[in-house]
Amino acid sequence: MSTKNKPLSGTRIGVLGKGGSGKSTVTLLLAKALQNHGYDVCVLDADSTNLGLHQALGIDKCPVPLIDYFGGVVFSGGLVTCPVDDPFPLQGADVSFEDLPDEYYARSSGGILFLAAGKIADQGPGAGCDGPVAKIARDLRIHEFGENPVTLVDFKAGFEDSARGAITSLDWGIVVVDPTNAAIQMASAMVNMVHQIKDGALPATKHLESPELVEIANMLFRESDIKDVVFVLNKIHDEDMEDYVRSKLRERDITPIGAIREDPLIAMAWLKGTPLEGTEASKEAERIVGELEAAGEAYSVEKGVTLNE
Repeated sequence: MSTKNKPLSGTRIGVLGKGGSGKSTVTLLLAKALQNHGYDVCVLDADSTNLGLHQALGIDKCPVPLIDYFGGVVFSGGLVTCPVDDPFPLQGADVSFEDLPDEYYARSSGGILFLAAGKIADQGPGAGCDGPVAKIARDLRIHEFGENPVTLVDFKAGFEDSARGAITSLDWGIVVVDPTNAAIQMASAMVNMVHQIKDGALPATKHLESPELVEIANMLFRESDIKDVVFVLNKIHDEDMEDYVRSKLRERDITPIGAIREDPLIAMAWLKGTPLEGTEASKEAERIVGELEAAGEAYSVEKGVTLNE
């Protein structure tokens, strides 16, 4: 059955947050919840350092990284450049799933499509920064048998990929906020960055010598797809902690759309490298997807556009 008229079909949703906030956990919980809501789902592992996301999906062997598919990193003589030094769009990044060789993707037993952008450790000593991974995260579009899945992008921890402009191609950003002061501050910084992009702010380009590259960088920001950023609390011990974190976010005019409680089953699954299954957090993830759908519908009404236009 076609899903093209569902509120989130074809959208690209980035999951962001500080190190240790639980981005990968939230990514997987939302992937399964989206599938339960009737969506085709693609998960892109764009974290250049963290390992084990495929195992948490129940996939035994990680697929060959997309860095290889696109020709390797520029620092080793390859084709994939850093978006800061070379904002030019990645050639061939609009990918039809039917044409993608088998070794570059895997599927969970439930049918979630999984791809990995690449790990910086695989490139060897002195291979340079992980900017090429961010470019794949920014530019990759997956199409499957005429349908456009929801693509969840699990970003590297911290603010770096956002500052590189990787979020300009997202429809929605989800910031995972764990109960730390650093996470609350990052939430506020992410709101400011997204609002600046929506208000027409342009990237820093003083380092670019070519006027053509400057214009491309500016164009990508002008044509940004991002609609807004939302927030999900994670690793919440109890109601008192949730109330406190919400109050500190409220001081910054931030209202989270959901709160996932700390769950020993989740921690144990990551420790053992086993799938995340049957946790209480799954129920909250279902509710969060409902909130995302409502946000998508509200945005369409506000802008007077047809869903997925």
